[in-house]
Amino acid sequence: MSNLAQVLDLTHRLPTREEVTNAADAAAVLASARAEDGALVIGGLNTKSVNLATAIADLVIDLLRHIANGDMVTLVPIGAMLTTQQAADILNVSRPYLSKLLKDGEIPFIPVGSHRRVMHKDLMAYKKKRDAVRVKVLDDLAKRGQGFDAA
Repeated sequence: MSNLAQVLDLTHRLPTREEVTNAADAAAVLASARAEDGALVIGGLNTKSVNLATAIADLVIDLLRHIANGDMVTLVPIGAMLTTQQAADILNVSRPYLSKLLKDGEIPFIPVGSHRRVMHKDLMAYKKKRDAVRVKVLDDLAKRGQGFDAA
């Protein structure tokens, strides 16, 4: 990764105050500049205009809104193969814990030489399942808590 890419990388650092302000301003301007069909036309002073389809405009504005909220941001193509560290970062767990999940068969992986790679779609399927279990457990705890309050 070049020095410039490291400076611009919001995967491993929070955006600066200036970046947050810039992203908020850009998101507002782009959102208000959209056509009735949701498309977005972008053009510079001396350049040809480009029409962004609604889905692409949604992604760009959503990305800017996350940065404006001060979030770290990573763009990952759906078919991407992730390193164990990248997968652990997405799940917000340690790499050793992710390795245990892989070893236990909780998340499928692909061996690449002496390394393991995780398909993004498999990681997101595990995350969705994990999050659903967490929501159910929290709902059960809330119901039990209400039962204790009523008693």
